[in-house]
Amino acid sequence: MALPRATLRPLAILLPLVFALHVLEESPGFVTWFNLHADPDITDGLFLSVNATAFAITVIIAAIAAGTRDRIAALVATAWVGFLMLANAIFHLVATLEFGSFTPGVITGTLLYLPLSVVFIAVVARKYRLAPAVVMGVALLGGIPMYIDGWLIVFRGTRLF
Repeated sequence: MALPRATLRPLAILLPLVFALHVLEESPGFVTWFNLHADPDITDGLFLSVNATAFAITVIIAAIAAGTRDRIAALVATAWVGFLMLANAIFHLVATLEFGSFTPGVITGTLLYLPLSVVFIAVVARKYRLAPAVVMGVALLGGIPMYIDGWLIVFRGTRLF
């Protein structure tokens, strides 16, 4: 199994790349899809600014996680992965199932975000000798805003942010 050999540095370096691929998948149709399902509408400009900000944060967090051996930095990165990737992947899967149609972002969310999140959590737990449940808890807590927003979008037709 490849997981025991996985290290945090290359995983951290992958975070911005995987995020960029996800945004590329979303960009042609997410704004239109979103505006069909939730109010208030979002604009292309809002989509771009939110994702540019998230990309910048991801680069900073990935650089810190890749360049340090600090446990707190790794847990902050885990919370960010929980928010940006794990919760977002779950949102796309739930939305696709609930609406019975393709949700822009579901492919990279499923094929990239979910596995990267799981491996990242496992590697942080192993590297810092933390209980996997503790690290998973950090990721789940980090994802709370996205879980709330996703629930509002899918089941209430509104949004948190």
